[in-house]
Formats: sequence, C-alpha cells, structure tokens
Amino acid sequence: MIVEHRTYTFRPGTVERWLNKYESEGLPIQRQHLNTFVGLFVSEIGHLHRTVLIWAYDDLADREKRRRSMYADPKWQAFINSVWELDAIRIQDVMIMNPADFSPVP
Repeated sequence: MIVEHRTYTFRPGTVERWLNKYESEGLPIQRQHLNTFVGLFVSEIGHLHRTVLIWAYDDLADREKRRRSMYADPKWQAFINSVWELDAIRIQDVMIMNPADFSPVP
C-alpha cells in the first residue's frame, strides 16, 4: 500500500469556497475512479490557508491506472477547469508515502 499526501495552499479567503466545490463536485468524481479516500484536513493552527488530501492505493501502478482513468473523464476535466477559474490554489505539493512496517493501515 502507498499513500498520496497532497497539500494545497490557498489564497486567503478562498479555502471555504474550494471546500464546498470539492465536496459537491470533485470528490464524487474522484470516488468513482480512485482507491481509498483517507480524508481531507484543513489547517487551523500553524500554516493557515492549507488543506491536506490523502488517498491510499495498492501500489504506484494502481495509482497511475486510476488517475489516468480520472483524467480521461470529461466530468473531471470540467471540474478541474472550474477550479482553476476560482484562482484559489497557490501551491500544490504531492508526496507518495510508504507506511512503516508497524503502521496501522486502512
């Protein structure tokens, strides 16, 4: 198993708008294509205007296959284009992480 850890840094005042759009439009599309949705977390203390989105996959090949399928979906393309129009996301960091042998996994 691998975990994809995505951190998004937003322009101040835009996180809530993006969260509402993602919950109602983006997440349902991703759930159709991607593997295990671990969660979405919003910063409250420390670096503000950030979210962390976590998905789990069987391995890198599983992730690649599923994301390729999602990118080919016209609904995803329409959603992602509308997200860029929000002019909200300033920085996107993506990490692929392997759990330590003793880590509990979903």
